[in-house]
Amino acid sequence: MDGKTLARIVAVMFVAVAMTATALEMSRKEDKPVGEGPHTPAASVPNALPDGLRRCQALGEAALREDGCARLWAEQRDRFLGLERPSGSSIGQPAASRSPDAGPHEAR
Repeated sequence: MDGKTLARIVAVMFVAVAMTATALEMSRKEDKPVGEGPHTPAASVPNALPDGLRRCQALGEAALREDGCARLWAEQRDRFLGLERPSGSSIGQPAASRSPDAGPHEAR
C-alpha cells in the first residue's frame, strides 16, 4: 500500500469518527448539571418589565404619549446603564428640594 492510499483511508476514518460523534451529540438529551437544584429558570419567572416594553412596542407611536411607557423606558435605560434609582422618588415627580431663588420667580 502506498502512502497516498493510506492517507486517504486515514482521512475517511477520521471523517467517519467525526460524523459519528456529531450524530451522538445531537441525539443526546439535555441533562441538568448535577449541582443544579430544582430552581425555576429565569425565563419562566414572570417579569413585568419585558412584558410592559413589548406592550409599549405594540402601541407604536401612541406609546410616546403614555406615561407608563416613559416610566418603563426610563427603568430599562437605568438597568442597562447600571444606575441605581434613588429611594423614595419616582419618574415624573419633581424633586423635593428647590433652588433658593425658585420661589420669587414662580410668584410672577
